[in-house]
Amino acid sequence: MRNLLPLISSHPGGRSALTCRYRCGDACFHETPNTSGNAYVGDVIAAAASRRSLLRAGAVMTVAAATGAVAIERAPQASAASADAAATAGSAAAAKHNKAARGLRFSPVAPNTEDTVVVAEGHDQNVVLRWGDPILRGAPAFDPAKQSAKAQAGQFGYNNDYMAVLDVPGERDHQLLVVNHEYTDEVLMFAGYDPENPTREQAEIGWAAHGLSVVVTAEERRLGRLTAVPRHHLNRRITATTPFEVSGPAAGSELLRTSADRSGKRILGTLNNCGGGITPWGTVLSGEENFNQYFANPDKVTDPTVKAGLKRYGFEDGASERKWERFDDRFDLAKEPNEAHRFGWVIEVDPFDPDSTPRKLTALGRFKHEAAEPRLTTDGRPVLYMGDDEKFDYFYKFVSAKRMMKGNSRTAREHNRTLLDEGTLYVAKFTGDSPSAEIDGSGKLPKDGEFDGAGEWIPLACGDRSFVEGMTAEEVYVFTRLAADKAGATKMDRPEDVEPSPRTGRVYIALTNNTDRGKEGKAAVDEANPRNANKHGQILELTERWNNPGSTRFNWRLFLVCGDPEDPSTYFGGFPKDQVSPISCPDNITFDAHGNLWISTDGNALGNHDGLFGVATAGSRRGQVKQFLTVPNGAETCGPIVQERRVLVAVQHPGELHGASVEKPASTWPDGPGKLTRPSVVSVWRRDGGDIGA
Repeated sequence: MRNLLPLISSHPGGRSALTCRYRCGDACFHETPNTSGNAYVGDVIAAAASRRSLLRAGAVMTVAAATGAVAIERAPQASAASADAAATAGSAAAAKHNKAARGLRFSPVAPNTEDTVVVAEGHDQNVVLRWGDPILRGAPAFDPAKQSAKAQAGQFGYNNDYMAVLDVPGERDHQLLVVNHEYTDEVLMFAGYDPENPTREQAEIGWAAHGLSVVVTAEERRLGRLTAVPRHHLNRRITATTPFEVSGPAAGSELLRTSADRSGKRILGTLNNCGGGITPWGTVLSGEENFNQYFANPDKVTDPTVKAGLKRYGFEDGASERKWERFDDRFDLAKEPNEAHRFGWVIEVDPFDPDSTPRKLTALGRFKHEAAEPRLTTDGRPVLYMGDDEKFDYFYKFVSAKRMMKGNSRTAREHNRTLLDEGTLYVAKFTGDSPSAEIDGSGKLPKDGEFDGAGEWIPLACGDRSFVEGMTAEEVYVFTRLAADKAGATKMDRPEDVEPSPRTGRVYIALTNNTDRGKEGKAAVDEANPRNANKHGQILELTERWNNPGSTRFNWRLFLVCGDPEDPSTYFGGFPKDQVSPISCPDNITFDAHGNLWISTDGNALGNHDGLFGVATAGSRRGQVKQFLTVPNGAETCGPIVQERRVLVAVQHPGELHGASVEKPASTWPDGPGKLTRPSVVSVWRRDGGDIGA
């Protein structure tokens, strides 16, 4: 049996060095790509806060399930000094959890560092899919000693992130699960991996482990257990070598042409797929995020326009981390400088047609896409909200020029296929309504009692028309960050996932963190980003003028300012802080049927594991954050889906801690000691078969 690696992180905050290395190429440790003089929008927290070792309102006992079979285990205990307080808090929580908002009536899980998925009391769980599980016809069972690119191309990919669930027509107990695979951790995938000398087979396995999986699942209607249905005719893998069609106003641009594709309209593969969305016409959107890390030798590019773009998107000189350029020239920018421009888009996939060609949508702009969440305008035109996940980058939306056609006729499908190719791309500018002297960086509320203000959507381009001086429309779409710089957009604290409320239409934006806020030479605090050295992040609530997403004006307020509730700089929608779970680094968000916002975290800077939290957005319980589950050592909580009787989470990069490897694992989840740690999708349900949080 292998020994577990000690839990060590050499990077500031809660994210491990290994995560920073493989997921985003150590982006936070390089010069911030945005050097514009635009106003900054995102301080989060004032210095390191005092941290409670146990949530006052938390329960001491929780229920967790081992892989496959259900097992009862105790929730992690608090330190000895807080044991008495924990017991009192646990009984108090049990007595009053039914007073929570509908959908959130469960005893919250205590913050912990357990190497398992710990779920709220009274719930069970199962692993739905693991990395390497066969999903296509002919794919072999997972064998870590016999990995191959051919096998991986038919198996569930690595590092599951965003998930979408759709009903399968005519199959009552089946649901279609679409899952992003953001990136690969080669050091946790291959025994004896040498990062300086990867093999071709390892590189090709990595290509096949990226992309998306489309998998039909079978549900137990009485409970919430899901199991994959391998070899279903709808199952599909999309990888780093799958052909894509380029659509929209930049299709065919000279900036997208390469020696392998002189048309600029056909691209191989998708990389670093993070957040996404489901369109009203039933296709799935997926955002390409930290694509810059896969390419080598930007320093050898000579074209000044391309070179400026590479710098603004965070490309680093020299060899890439994975050394893929040794096996495919398209990853060597000295040979193919335009290949970099072919990533960083939102892609669209038809999950019900496994033979269809996925598309890259250029009208939505090119940046580090974290999400693409839709609404419809009052006259039926689709709108997409999108975050650019980097310190001091921006928040965008796209408004289609055409109305959606209802129904599933061939005419409707063909028409709706064009909706995201014609429209206007905007970027957001935020202003506060309090005097700047009242925003001192400590997180103290201004005199009016809220961090709030107004804003405007600045148009960047529409079709072949540019609204940015000195840039053509094609340049706006390919170098969207540079266009937003020129337009005077507001610098944000890593805008990640975004979710419009299906009940109110209000748009919620997860701003994960920004420890550079307020530093010398960096943007100062403002009302939307009110804390210096933002370690814990915030959730911003945006309301479009007249509640019409086609509007060019909006109002906003901070819904949550995250961290330890005992820290005076935190804010929980005005709800009493002694009744909320501590929360740090919000990332992915979703809504349940009751209008509650569910938040998954990435990089918890409070010393505990990441988790999933529910919070009421309206009524007397607005702002009451309750933790529903936690994930294992080194893992991040991704892609939450909250259904009537089921919660799905993607447990990404378990065991991804500094110094970890196949030989020195930092986690034994999900299959126990002696087994390879594998990113997995988990389903959670109430043991009595009732509705979640009822």
